[in-house]
Amino acid sequence: MTNIGFWQTFKHTLGTVFRDQGVLLMVVLAPILYGFFYPWPYANQQALKVPAAIVDYDNSNLSRQIIRFADASPKISVIRLGSEQEAKEALWRGQIEGYMVIPANLKHDVLHRKAANVAIAGNGSYALLNKSVLYGFAEAVGTVSAGIAIKQFNAQGLSLDQAATSTQPLALKTKAYYNPSEGYGSYVVPAVALLILQQTLLIGSALFSGTLFEARTAQANITTWLGRIGAIASVSALIMAFYFGWLFTWQDYGRGGNVLGALLLILLYAPTVIVWGLLCGLWFKVRERSVQIILFTSMPMYFMSGFSWPSEGLPWLARALSWLIPSTPAIHASVRLNQMGASVAETAPYLVNIFLLGLVGLILLCWFGRIRPETATQETDQA
Repeated sequence: MTNIGFWQTFKHTLGTVFRDQGVLLMVVLAPILYGFFYPWPYANQQALKVPAAIVDYDNSNLSRQIIRFADASPKISVIRLGSEQEAKEALWRGQIEGYMVIPANLKHDVLHRKAANVAIAGNGSYALLNKSVLYGFAEAVGTVSAGIAIKQFNAQGLSLDQAATSTQPLALKTKAYYNPSEGYGSYVVPAVALLILQQTLLIGSALFSGTLFEARTAQANITTWLGRIGAIASVSALIMAFYFGWLFTWQDYGRGGNVLGALLLILLYAPTVIVWGLLCGLWFKVRERSVQIILFTSMPMYFMSGFSWPSEGLPWLARALSWLIPSTPAIHASVRLNQMGASVAETAPYLVNIFLLGLVGLILLCWFGRIRPETATQETDQA
């Protein structure tokens, strides 16, 4: 098994992938299961109907109008409380995620054209919920405020169109490309998918080469190593195509921007990860040790990818090391190719990064996994 041809090795390795339960679990079953269950919690895409409270010290028809508009917002679910202290206590107990205080004499101040302030407080320790609360209340107050301004301009003799224009002399139109709903799932799942595929494939490949090492059959020439890599990559490429194709379509994530570019990414990414997984198996020497060690690297790799936090905000050393991890350039290339429709030339730095990592890994694998003189002697003796 240490010195046979490419196709023989390819067929033997392909059979091993489906016979070895540990390798089969990590290379095939785990990515598929992750594909079904990981996007599930993000199905709603946005945090909606977040519990919030309103404290109304004015009790006027104007304050009740603000409450109605806030209650109509899909972002928040409003309850009324009697005092700001009650609202704070409800916030501390976790019953609400924010509150708005409508001051006394609000309507009086508005009618007399005095500055009136409505206070909004949110739970900043939970950014997503805080954003929903602040936006929900801000939209309600902004809508009522614009209506008041239009009535005041209309009372001065302006037409409704002129009054509406006067309340907003500079119209602002915003649009989120490549994620129109601004959903959290559409943002995080396509990126994390590359990390899931990397970690499961690393472990599966390390289990494969760890088994060979324990059986003293790991050392081989470059043809044999290429056959092993090709067999595992052919299975993994199908799993990655399942993600980029069916899974992203099923979850309605951005997809299909540059299909050929995404295919090129898969053809580079899968063997690169496998090469480093096989190296890990040779290095760890014990089959199960790869599971213990690689699992711990998942979170650091995710933080260093520049997706959970902008890479510009990372320490320079972490930023530099992140490009030695295949998932970092793969995530950037995948988002640009699959969601944004960028060309291969525009993502070339990321693709070249993956290719170089794969090339360096292959050289190291062929060196550390080469047939040693003592191994050749043992085989000759056994023959």
